[in-house]
Amino acid sequence: MNAMSFDPFGELDRLATGLTQLRTGPRTMPVDLLRDGDRYLLNADLPGIDPGSIDIDLDGNLLTIRAERTAALHDGAKWIAQERRGGSYYRQFTLGDGIATEDISAAYDNGVLSLVIPISERAKPRKIQIGHSDDQASIAV
Repeated sequence: MNAMSFDPFGELDRLATGLTQLRTGPRTMPVDLLRDGDRYLLNADLPGIDPGSIDIDLDGNLLTIRAERTAALHDGAKWIAQERRGGSYYRQFTLGDGIATEDISAAYDNGVLSLVIPISERAKPRKIQIGHSDDQASIAV
């Protein structure tokens, strides 16, 4: 006599996994964004991503990050669990006018993409000197 066990939670997991596999389109990546003095720091989690697949574009004030994770291929293997899905990752940010866009830099280390987004000189707080003449007051910036 063969004993068969029924695991209702396993069946629910299998069904839920099947539903997430149906989801199409790029996934969003979790990010942290903070201001540190005269710059913004953006850290995006992209574990398992090939650094060569990461693409960062700046079009005007629109910053776009794209990345691709290649699905693991194991021909003939029977998957027990496969939660680390391959696919595209995508995120967009609208930058304000006070950003030094030509000085943005990026690095990828240990699965984290880090961008340093400096604030432009014209957007930084500054003192305004007041000049005066005999006829009228003038303001120099």
